[in-house]
Amino acid sequence: MKKIDEKILYEGNWLQLKETLYDNNGNEVKWETVDRKTSKITVVIVAKLIPSEKYILIKQYRIPINNYIIGFPAGVSDGKELESDIKKELKEETGYVGEIISISPPLKSNPGLTDETVRISKVIIDENLEENIKPRQELEPSEEIEVILIKKGEIREFIGSQIEIGTDIGVGVWYTFNLLNLF
Repeated sequence: MKKIDEKILYEGNWLQLKETLYDNNGNEVKWETVDRKTSKITVVIVAKLIPSEKYILIKQYRIPINNYIIGFPAGVSDGKELESDIKKELKEETGYVGEIISISPPLKSNPGLTDETVRISKVIIDENLEENIKPRQELEPSEEIEVILIKKGEIREFIGSQIEIGTDIGVGVWYTFNLLNLF
């Protein structure tokens, strides 16, 4: 495929809707995409508390789906200070501070819709640190987030109970805790 033309159909504060024209061996193909105007990297944080061995999930109201969703703490980054942005998002959304163990390579979560890149980080949180004993969220006015601390063996049942009450489940949580158990 060869890109021929691109135009912006709509531009808001944070997003753009684009239409791109391609040539696919003489066939004209139009494709619409959504792009972030600023940060194009989403950071997703899979955090585990030590010594309790509990994981952090969040229940967050998301306007695009008009519902609550179970997911991981996440945010956006411009990539220049990735580790700092991960720690900042963890602190803002959960109140916890932790040590980054690893960060994934750049991943694509929805390439049929957007060119956004996702970086998944594994974080260990020492529950015995004073700043983690009574963590306080630092939410933005647009955020409504409940922090859920849960042991790995309880997550599947928890997800099922949330589905029963109509809560949506984020794809990352499903992949992380259910995919290998499907076979």
